[in-house]
Amino acid sequence: MKASQFFVSTLKEAPADAEVTSHKLMMRAGMIKRLGAGIYSYMPMGLRVIRKVEAIIREEMNRAGAVELLMPVVQPAELWQETGRFEKMGPELMRVKDRHDRDFIIQPTSEEVVTDIARQELRSYRQLPKNFYHIQTKFRDERRPRFGVMRGREFTMKDAYSFDRDEAAAGRSYDAMYAAYGRIFDRFGLSYRAVSADTGAIGGDRSHEFQVIAETGEDAIVYCPTSDYAANIELAECLPLAAQRPAPTQPLAKTPTPGKATCADVATLLGLPLTQTVKSLVLATDDRNDGGDIVKTTVWLLLVRGDHELNEVKAGKLPGLSAGFRFATVGEIDAHFGCKPGYLGPIGLKQPVRVIADRTVAHMGDFVCGANDADFHYTGVNWGRDLPEPNLVADIRNAVEGDPSPDGKGVLAIQRGIEVGHVFYLGTKYSAAMNATYLDETGKPRLMEMGCYGIGVTRILGAAIEQRHDARGIVWPDAIAPFEVVICPIGYDRSAEVRQAADALHDELQALGLDVMLDDRGERPGAMFADWELIGIPQRVVISDRGLKEGQVELQGRQEAEAGKLALAEVVAQLRARLRD
Repeated sequence: MKASQFFVSTLKEAPADAEVTSHKLMMRAGMIKRLGAGIYSYMPMGLRVIRKVEAIIREEMNRAGAVELLMPVVQPAELWQETGRFEKMGPELMRVKDRHDRDFIIQPTSEEVVTDIARQELRSYRQLPKNFYHIQTKFRDERRPRFGVMRGREFTMKDAYSFDRDEAAAGRSYDAMYAAYGRIFDRFGLSYRAVSADTGAIGGDRSHEFQVIAETGEDAIVYCPTSDYAANIELAECLPLAAQRPAPTQPLAKTPTPGKATCADVATLLGLPLTQTVKSLVLATDDRNDGGDIVKTTVWLLLVRGDHELNEVKAGKLPGLSAGFRFATVGEIDAHFGCKPGYLGPIGLKQPVRVIADRTVAHMGDFVCGANDADFHYTGVNWGRDLPEPNLVADIRNAVEGDPSPDGKGVLAIQRGIEVGHVFYLGTKYSAAMNATYLDETGKPRLMEMGCYGIGVTRILGAAIEQRHDARGIVWPDAIAPFEVVICPIGYDRSAEVRQAADALHDELQALGLDVMLDDRGERPGAMFADWELIGIPQRVVISDRGLKEGQVELQGRQEAEAGKLALAEVVAQLRARLRD
């Protein structure tokens, strides 16, 4: 490919609305162009990366036995009403009507459509297992689209769906997809982790996220450096930090803490470690009748150690809270505690509440908590002696660095990641809702067991750049770079010798199957080099009159500090070794 035949459009400065590094560099490198909030045109340079990402995905999905099809972007609402997601997904689901006033949606994912295909086409156990996948445009009406392709409204995703006879077979399909995802991300050339994850709104039981490691990532990955344990922060299990509760050594005392409403301030005032304090969080759940009216409200007091944070995902799985909760209102707090937030605690309640203590809090003694009286806290608090045992002890906090690993093989560390892939075991969540059955060996209908598996194709671009960039621009891995090699001839428009050597090298590399770009624009060396460093081409060959007189060219990898000189006759072999080995 020659630059004059392609479209190269770089910017010296990123637009003012570009926030994160990947957004800035993709805009500057001419890979995307903003059309609307969270909606981008993928320009030729960016589209080449997308196509390479898709090619790797297709090869590995096909290798794993998945079968490609293509499902529509616009889907009838009736299918989504069968599963209840037409209402449950809320405003994130884009709803439209056709000229006949019939409801449709712009798909954010395709569980309903693929399940409809399966219930019509997969009638017998002899047709199972089956795994369908497609690479298709998705749309999610994000409240606040941001970070370029990292959180856009329109994006490209590969989603796959497996159908099996029973749970054991579904587990084998899940394992095959998990292994395929490992091969895919290995081939991308990115540093990543596969972590145990919460299944979220999509439902299901078994779940892993594939996270590209990046300091700018929104997700916290909890892992053990000395074992294979890894989970996202929502799922990472927290063991109690003491094996058992100590015996009381202090009397209960109501202690003045004027103006100190946070655990950190109270600990400083009292000269105590923050780890001796307990934080109170108040939630509420509402029971409603068939008409939607609230008939009963229950208030819950959740207790975590002062230096810990509540994990709302874990809390939302507990009995009594799993149907949905909210934070209590000021009026509800006053009615049950008789005090404003900042001084709340489990002693001296005005009305009963359900108390849930984190595992670590349940093993604490002589701790400090709010006294339900402004400007006062209790010190020397002990379970059993000063207050009843909690109604429930559960893991309800976020893991922190240094916690013991749940597998008992070390301590936990935390790093940031960007979720780019997710595999779920769904079970019969969708097949039951849509009556997707097959006939088993005895002729009886049985629900299909399902799994679903997604990769954010366009998000891969942003994640790769967040992980791999420097002050000069993008540093693409070889496998997904828009071009593998760029030939930069100095004086291409002025020197016949330079032009002849550059054209010959370009043609030879192209004939060998290398993805090569020849910059024939006649740009000055500094501007030419800056463009291709910004775009992130892995290998650069510089051809000049001076070098040719010496029988040499310059070869420099994108991450190399200096160029090396070698004979023109050797450059092809050197490039093949660098890019193919």
